[in-house]
Amino acid sequence: MSSTVTYQCPNCGAGLLFDADKQKFCCEFCLSEFEETELEGTDAHTRAEDEQKKSEEFCEHMLVYYCPNCGAQVTAEESTAADLCAFCHSPIVLEGKLSGELQPSRIIPFAFDKEEAKSRFLAFSKKKWLVPRDFFSPETADKISGVYFPFWVTDADTDSSYDTMAHRVRRWSSGNKRYTEVSDYKVYRRANIHFEDIVTSALTEADKEMLEGVLPYPSDSLREFSMPYLLGYVAKKRDINRDELTGEVRGRMNSYATTILRSTIHGYSMVDPGLVRVNVKHSHWEYALMPIWILNYERKGKKYTFAMNGHTEKIYGKLPVSMGRLSALFGAVAGAVALIAGALGVLML
Repeated sequence: MSSTVTYQCPNCGAGLLFDADKQKFCCEFCLSEFEETELEGTDAHTRAEDEQKKSEEFCEHMLVYYCPNCGAQVTAEESTAADLCAFCHSPIVLEGKLSGELQPSRIIPFAFDKEEAKSRFLAFSKKKWLVPRDFFSPETADKISGVYFPFWVTDADTDSSYDTMAHRVRRWSSGNKRYTEVSDYKVYRRANIHFEDIVTSALTEADKEMLEGVLPYPSDSLREFSMPYLLGYVAKKRDINRDELTGEVRGRMNSYATTILRSTIHGYSMVDPGLVRVNVKHSHWEYALMPIWILNYERKGKKYTFAMNGHTEKIYGKLPVSMGRLSALFGAVAGAVALIAGALGVLML
């Protein structure tokens, strides 16, 4: 088997690119630069080989399943029975051994079983009066599936600064004249900000709204990955490498840093938007699997998704509406309005 060695930044672990102009290896994430001699024999040089070995061992025991109906690809531990698609409930086809995927380093196990998930699903849906009756039937609830979704989890130490202009406005009157005085101040804030557990989806085709709808997961629930956690469940196959997410993660750091530093500015009438700079001194990325109980439901050609955080029970749902029940509700409201109008008419007479 042929293999390649990828140099990784010793400071943040991101992939390095060779800059032909500088004749150096450069990190686009933390902006560090290295000579080739600085990388030889370092942990960054050997880490890729270690991860490759772990990946091969992991893939040896994982199988890939493919749904010919909806196109979903999931992975499961070789002893896990996977005969129905967790997304459309069609029979799924075994593709073979997993290949080219790194082993997750962390996992959050499911905190409650399928029976409890079904019970909570039925309790949730029965509160929605306009939902069709068949949606919260035991038969529908039985189709709920436990799926591990892939995420990248990022920690980072940063040197962040915020540069802006603030203004104090003073107004007063003298005689028949009114005056306004505006004083401008240059405001600068700088702080070492640590970002903990920035969670980013590792799927391109996933319903981003759904995944964000069931977040967050508690940081202290993350555990070292172990194959037995997958028994009885399937896992969505990740298709985004961490290097593809550096821009999105940096954008979120910029946004969080702006909020944090802006909140320290007080005593002014107004503050301009300003400019934030986030210098990543060190970062750590981990590929993690996180649990979601999911149920996809189709009604009259339209698909609806119910999802529940498999650890915190937080619910995301796009539920169907029964037109019959909606008409009945409108009828009841109209009837009530007519009765009130009639009563008011009698009182006015």
